[in-house]
Amino acid sequence: MLKLVTIEETDLETLMHWRMLSEVTKYMYTEPQLTMDMQKKWFHSINKDPMCKHWIIEHETIKIGIVNLTEIDFKNSRCSWGHYIANTSLRGKGIGRLLEYNIYDYVLLELSLNKLMAEVLDFNENAINLHKKCGSQIEGVLRQYIKKGNKYYDVVVLGILRDEWLERRGNLDYAKISIESC
Repeated sequence: MLKLVTIEETDLETLMHWRMLSEVTKYMYTEPQLTMDMQKKWFHSINKDPMCKHWIIEHETIKIGIVNLTEIDFKNSRCSWGHYIANTSLRGKGIGRLLEYNIYDYVLLELSLNKLMAEVLDFNENAINLHKKCGSQIEGVLRQYIKKGNKYYDVVVLGILRDEWLERRGNLDYAKISIESC
């Protein structure tokens, strides 16, 4: 059973640990060195920000990763999203696909936004292929957009529209997951 639960202050140490794992940070824009003070400031800021939502992914009552919505823009009816599974033994088991379908439902149907976007470092072929298999399309490439260390990386921008998702979802059979309101 998979569900998305709201982040509590008691989760911050776990999140800090996950966020500094090389298997997580290599796919992200930054490679932070976090402290609990930084985590608490982040936690308090996201709880006040109506333009973002963050959840912990629970798999059979075990916390395994994060899902977030950012840049929620009701005027232009769009937002961006991302996720990671910190528990590497659970990657490649269909959890990402299930998250993707349920986030599409949540954003495009429940929040009634028109567009959901994702940005992925160009070498993360697994994530790009997952987004494409689930219905997102490549909309462009931001060339040399992120610098990590002494190297620049391109970022692939993907997106799906509500009408595209509505057309596609009728042909899919997937489990609905619980998403707590935050």
